[in-house]
Amino acid sequence: MADVSEKGETLTRRIFLAGSWSWLRWGAGALLLYPLFRFLGYRTPKQPRIVKVNKVVPVGGFVLEHDFILFVGQTGPWAVSRKCTHLGCRLNYQEKEGALVCPCHHSRFNKDGVRLSGPAKKNLPRFQVATVREDKDGKGYLVTY
Repeated sequence: MADVSEKGETLTRRIFLAGSWSWLRWGAGALLLYPLFRFLGYRTPKQPRIVKVNKVVPVGGFVLEHDFILFVGQTGPWAVSRKCTHLGCRLNYQEKEGALVCPCHHSRFNKDGVRLSGPAKKNLPRFQVATVREDKDGKGYLVTY
């Protein structure tokens, strides 16, 4: 006995095989295109950058670099990004206030990268800092970001 579809047609073997063939072609096309879409969406992982700062910074001092600011405190050195988390503008350090200020929209951050005010919603990223002791290159710091 043949099944009756919604349109009132009977489901014959010819209609069933034609519909199956259509689904099979769609499935094969998806299987063939899947590697292409994976290839197009592939992103290489970001490699960490290591920057050598060849300066000896006293406790309470800082070094202003292009991508980060290196601070040295009683607990040791640390570095924070100079890229504002709001729109990516380069931050300026105001030494008298001890704050990082964004010139674009006036977001403010403290030395630890904690957001104080402004339209930025996130704190600044902190980078790993290693102290280099008397190597062949001399004293300094290695900042990884």
